[in-house]
Amino acid sequence: MPQRAAALHRFIVTALLGFASGLPLALTGQAMQAWLTTEGVDIATIGFLSLVGLPYTFKFLWAPLMDRFELPWLGRRRGWLVLTQLLLAGTLFLLAGTSPSASIRAFALLAVAVAFVSASQDVVIDAYRTDLLPAAERGLGASLNVMGYRFAMIVSGGIALIWTDPGQGGGWTWPEVYRFMAGLMVAAAAVSAFALPKLAHAAAPATVARHDVIGFVAVAAAVAVGAWLSDRYAGGVARALLGGWLAGTALPATLQQRWVELAALLLGIGFTLPLAAWAARRAKFETLLGGLASYFAQPGAAAFLVFIVLYKLGDAFAGSLMTPFLLKSMAYGSAEVGVVNKVIGLWLTILGALVGGALMLRLGLWRSLMLFGVLQLLSNLGFWWLAVNGKGALPGLTIPAFDWGFVKLAHATPVDGGLLMVIAFENLSGGMGTAAFVAFLMSLTNQRFTATQYALLSAFASVGRVWVGPLAGVLAESIGWPAFFVTSTVLAAPALVMLWWLRASLRALETGSGAPS
Repeated sequence: MPQRAAALHRFIVTALLGFASGLPLALTGQAMQAWLTTEGVDIATIGFLSLVGLPYTFKFLWAPLMDRFELPWLGRRRGWLVLTQLLLAGTLFLLAGTSPSASIRAFALLAVAVAFVSASQDVVIDAYRTDLLPAAERGLGASLNVMGYRFAMIVSGGIALIWTDPGQGGGWTWPEVYRFMAGLMVAAAAVSAFALPKLAHAAAPATVARHDVIGFVAVAAAVAVGAWLSDRYAGGVARALLGGWLAGTALPATLQQRWVELAALLLGIGFTLPLAAWAARRAKFETLLGGLASYFAQPGAAAFLVFIVLYKLGDAFAGSLMTPFLLKSMAYGSAEVGVVNKVIGLWLTILGALVGGALMLRLGLWRSLMLFGVLQLLSNLGFWWLAVNGKGALPGLTIPAFDWGFVKLAHATPVDGGLLMVIAFENLSGGMGTAAFVAFLMSLTNQRFTATQYALLSAFASVGRVWVGPLAGVLAESIGWPAFFVTSTVLAAPALVMLWWLRASLRALETGSGAPS
């Protein structure tokens, strides 16, 4: 009986941490897109502003410090968790006081700060959850984590849209929403300080603290130099490479400039990452280097990284501009999108995650990833169908007016049947795929380097969600929405081919024979 109570405590904690992780993500993603759309910012610019999520792809650079150093009083993981959650509250409060239409640069910089602290919180949450859950509990634990994560996105990305609808909701402004979310992060910090169980002692990496600090400073300096050189020279190089070809196309001048900016961004990344790796080796950033060496010592490590990038790529591509697609191009109302895409849809994601966790107990890891991956691919075709057929292709329903205190609809809201069908399928399949994917990532880590390795793996997983934004915004304006969603479907296929190729390695992970040691 005490073992069951302890397991229940672990599962509740996993769900709560998922909520804390998911809350700020929508605030630099789809909720922010809705705010920018209502302020009249164009779609290509909104696509480029998805780059505020860059810290999610680079968090493995500072994750080693969270593996190596322990803050006083609360233990190896909880101290960092409370600190990052309080910092999140502060940065969200500052963002709430900044107008995107009046000062887009300041708004973007603050959004990057929110994403940086949020990514840091994710480093600690991922490490704590992986250390907390025994291998047998990770499938269900991943499902509960996704449940908490998606419930948070219902609050920050769905209910918030209803709150800000002047005709239907409470008439909130977006700054008021962001200040409220800052208060929720303060509450999350209190829960982390007093309700989370202590972890069984696990030895921190046996490295020289001075080397790790100097190594981190060297890597940060290399990234800063790379960013400065990229800002100064990459644009000119990209213009020289693409300018003549773009001038011969029928693209408007503004879209030609977006393609140049995208090429400059890729050139900058191609220069900055090798520079940062060189700095880490020269400065002996031991925890980072040791964590990477431990990961790459396992069979198929490099192939796993490629698969991690590809598995959610098509899904991320289709979802990268979902809010402006529904609000601007399809002309759905804010409350309708909030109810269907952000509330009903995310509840279906939670259901999908729970169903996925239950199916994983019977199917195993490899078969779950394959089945759920196929469903994710097919779900992208639903958005193509919606873009082609438009509103009213299927009979809809009406959501009656309600007032639950924390959220209300002032008037009955018609819901388009096509929108409801497409969102339902996409969220169910996405929830199942995410549950299997999180369990897969947890199976690849070594407990001495959990924060470093999981940060590396999840950074690769976020490549699609963050990096496709600029390309998606430019591509959607260049080729139109139907072709855009066909492209997103095609991008989902390579992961399934690679998954078949990796089936023996994944089955070894299921039995534990392929896990890192």
